[in-house]
Amino acid sequence: MTTTKPPPVHEVRAGRIRASIWSNPSEKGVWHSVTLSRLYKDGDDWKDSSSFGKDDLLLLAKVIDKAHSWIIEQAAQELDPAG
Repeated sequence: MTTTKPPPVHEVRAGRIRASIWSNPSEKGVWHSVTLSRLYKDGDDWKDSSSFGKDDLLLLAKVIDKAHSWIIEQAAQELDPAG
């Protein structure tokens, strides 16, 4: 029996840098975690890496900022679904 991992609830991308946001339900409500990756092409296949070079750092900071903003917005909606 194989189990498939659910997809991220949201992704933020800038160029080849990606932040995948995961939803984690708990007794105290939903919390989010983030994985960061750099996409690259190996022959005809797209792959990802969790290693970043100096030229990736500014884009990494931007996707982290956007991921943080998205998570904060989700938390606010949970507190006030009408707002």
